[in-house]
Amino acid sequence: MEFRHLRCFTVLAEELHFGRAAQRLAMTQPPLSLNIQQLEASVGARLFERNSRGVALTAAGLAFLPRAQALLEQAALAAREARDVGQGLAGQLQIGFAGTVLYRGLPQVLRDFAAAHPKLRLALRELSSSEQLVELVHDRLDLGFVHTTRVPAGFSQILVSSQPFMACLPSSHPLAGEAVLSLQKLKGEAFAIVMRAVSPDYHDRILAACADAGFEPSLAFELRHWLSVVSVIAQGLGVGLVPAALQQAGLPGVAFVPLAQPLAPYDTHCLWRTGRDQSALGAFLAAVREVAAR
Repeated sequence: MEFRHLRCFTVLAEELHFGRAAQRLAMTQPPLSLNIQQLEASVGARLFERNSRGVALTAAGLAFLPRAQALLEQAALAAREARDVGQGLAGQLQIGFAGTVLYRGLPQVLRDFAAAHPKLRLALRELSSSEQLVELVHDRLDLGFVHTTRVPAGFSQILVSSQPFMACLPSSHPLAGEAVLSLQKLKGEAFAIVMRAVSPDYHDRILAACADAGFEPSLAFELRHWLSVVSVIAQGLGVGLVPAALQQAGLPGVAFVPLAQPLAPYDTHCLWRTGRDQSALGAFLAAVREVAAR
């Protein structure tokens, strides 16, 4: 039994006339009759009664018709889904992201992409940059939004955003009202910072900036998330240097002050394996590039 047999059967069942059915199927009557005979032989029952008055479905044909129609509909649906996946219109992407991307870059990409590709499902996982690199290397993520310059071989990247570091202080701190702040003025303060295991690049960059300013910071809190750093500072338990986008978190009790001697910026990169054959990935990367170009 082949799909062409089912197609011939359903059309003839609808028309109950060999001439009209053959015309719909763009064939002549002899091959239509042959297809019906082959189907009946495969099924093991007569599906049509043929007489001088025309064509009628047998009891077996009436029973077979809804199942044949369902099989053809399922085949058409499977073909549409495969075509949509192949064209990047459907499927699923596994995406990693570090928390601060929620304040700059990622929401804009998700909104644009969802509007253009409603059938594509995005599975998002919040992971540190280091964790994302491990998942990407083992192909457990299709792409990631990371904050690191340590890109493994065989991966491509897009710079999504670049933002300055700012001093983050309790709003009651004597320096909270400064227009700009020299890093030397934070000497002797208790610092809150992201753990080196989570973000080695920026952990080391902050320590190096303090060293350039002539002091070694007292690390009172080493935390997994930048938002946790800001939360600790909001409680008056320390100070820190954080990406400017965290101002958008809207946490009360903190002040953000530009630095007189800026650090190298806090960059967000979209990272994926070069040459990965996935149409959905290409469609998502197009949305990333569009946001990055704004």
